[in-house]
Amino acid sequence: MKLEEVPTPEPGPGELLVQVAAVSVNRTLDLIVRAGKYQRPVKLPHVLGVDPTGTVVAVGDGVKRRKRGDRVCISSRRVVRKPGAPMTMLGIDSWGGYAQYVLLPEDVTALIPDGLDFHTATVVARHAPLAFNMVRAKAALKDGDWALVMGAAGGLGSLIVQAAAFYGAHVIAAAGSDERVAVARGLGAEFGVNYRSQDLTEEVMKLTDRRGVDVVFENIADPELFPKALASLRRGGKLFTAGAHGGPVVPLNVSTLYMNGLSIVGGTEHTEDDVAAALEAAGKNRLKVLIDRVMPLSEAVAAHRIVGERASTGKVLLVPE
Repeated sequence: MKLEEVPTPEPGPGELLVQVAAVSVNRTLDLIVRAGKYQRPVKLPHVLGVDPTGTVVAVGDGVKRRKRGDRVCISSRRVVRKPGAPMTMLGIDSWGGYAQYVLLPEDVTALIPDGLDFHTATVVARHAPLAFNMVRAKAALKDGDWALVMGAAGGLGSLIVQAAAFYGAHVIAAAGSDERVAVARGLGAEFGVNYRSQDLTEEVMKLTDRRGVDVVFENIADPELFPKALASLRRGGKLFTAGAHGGPVVPLNVSTLYMNGLSIVGGTEHTEDDVAAALEAAGKNRLKVLIDRVMPLSEAVAAHRIVGERASTGKVLLVPE
């Protein structure tokens, strides 16, 4: 990666030109894409960045719901450029937000509530809608349920912890260090497990009186940890996954799966209602986001190294100078 000067784009029909205020660095959708190991290759030269926030500085023909001066974030990374055309993704199939300016279709943006800063909004829009969807719609967690959250101090995991606690679940926060476990406990988890120094399954069984948890949120896909997370489920329990930065290939004990009537559910879907609920909650200071550091866009290479070395707790953000 290197910093270059390129022409400022002009918005086409239905598009917004957004002056970028912040964009996050993501392990899969930035580091893996940059390394050429994503499921589909990008066309070079390419600009990364799937979740920019910023201010609308120009609008194209046909734009009706946004105007210059609006502060916006991404409500969906999946973009259809033309009617009938296949779905594409910002920062993968088109140039993304590692830039001073980015083009966004009007219909994939949401307004940032007054009082919510760009840095917080970037993290909320990136992870909170999915967290709300996984906890509320997919898992349907209710008061008294037990939930195990893997990677509980990460961008997505930390918000799942908060959402699960909000719905009254007993939350076990699992992370790879005592410090990260403590961070997740501070976000509302009742219990914590350091899965690098403790046996994950055994600790979960102790905490649940050998019953196991109702739901596991497993967004790591670490070959050693995935089987232990699956084995932490009670009979009839469900494992939900929306990430695989630690894998993606993991061993699966099929006997455990069918003998205990377990389910594994994958998906990254969320709705406009999830986006609205997440932004509203953040705007009312009901959500905490973990931001490790904010770095200038010119230091994107260093930011990738920090995230790649797992040397951060919370998100690393880039801001154009």
